Amino acid sequence: MKIIRFFLIGIIFGIVMSKSEAISWYRTHEMFRFESIHMYGIIGTAVIFGIIFMWAMKKLKIKTLDGEYVTYVPKKFHLPRHLIAGTIFGLGWALVACPGPMYVLLGHGFWIFALVILSATFGTYLYAIVRHKLPH
Repeated sequence: MKIIRFFLIGIIFGIVMSKSEAISWYRTHEMFRFESIHMYGIIGTAVIFGIIFMWAMKKLKIKTLDGEYVTYVPKKFHLPRHLIAGTIFGLGWALVACPGPMYVLLGHGFWIFALVILSATFGTYLYAIVRHKLPH
């Protein structure tokens, strides 16, 4: 039953990403060239909703789909860690796109994104292997 909830959330997420044009390479290109506020509006809206929902879940003691309470432990600022992580994230975004649209684009029939998803999965496992050698 739990997996059905994840699929439903994914379907809703895919519909929102498609209808808002957040999966469009042209919209992303406009954002990075500062030609349109469209993507900044989408990202800003997501951040605001995230803040509101996280606050509400913590305040009202609502559990996540995993049955745990929302907690947040801020990490101390560490310049090398943030530079390395930001660079890797930025390069990935510049080469492919934000991770969310990968699945939506695959669902739209852009089969090359299967390779992107496999590469992202490989990168995740590679990180798990070298994590202990990185500055945390």
